[in-house]
Amino acid sequence: MNKYLKEGILWILNIIPLIYLVSIWNVLPEQVPTHFDLAGNVNGWSGKQDLVGIILFLGIGIYFLMLFVPKFDPKKKIEQMGEKYYSLRLLMGVFMALLSLYLLYVAKAGKINPFLLIGLIGGFYTMLGNYLQTVKPNYFIGIRTPWTLESEETWKKTHRLAGKLWMIGGLLIIAIAFLIKSNSILSTTFFVITLIITLVPVVYSYLEFRKIHSVK
Repeated sequence: MNKYLKEGILWILNIIPLIYLVSIWNVLPEQVPTHFDLAGNVNGWSGKQDLVGIILFLGIGIYFLMLFVPKFDPKKKIEQMGEKYYSLRLLMGVFMALLSLYLLYVAKAGKINPFLLIGLIGGFYTMLGNYLQTVKPNYFIGIRTPWTLESEETWKKTHRLAGKLWMIGGLLIIAIAFLIKSNSILSTTFFVITLIITLVPVVYSYLEFRKIHSVK
């Protein structure tokens, strides 16, 4: 796949939510819900014009951020990832497009469906976990602790573990999104799983680094 086609796919993902926003603009109220409590009740409102900025940031903002990140990598490790890095950009593009569409749906409907949102995030975690196992050492992407950045062996082992944890955690989150009917229990369980899959690789990287260097 040539460069222009790949970038074109990412731009299509950015444009789809904007097209949807234009199509529903006239039926949106002047004030739309933008914040909810754990029970799913609206507790924050914004003008519908704010949706434009939100959608542009989630789509085009993230696109340009990820486009230019490799240029700031001093060791050019991200550029060396080639197609693997594009796969991450595509994953982020798909997720941001779906998230933007979901937020616009909520603005139009005036109510939130937390089960759909958390299920969507769970799917993202699962795909990200699959990707994490292939990430090369760099300063911008992955589990960047002092210990993974110091030792390539620690980086590899930590990312193998993190990849599996994020995949399992993502699948668990998808499951609870369908099985748990209480908004508060769902939110709490989601945050607990997210905390575990985030902190365990960090602690593991420290322990693994000490283990490797104590042997040496």
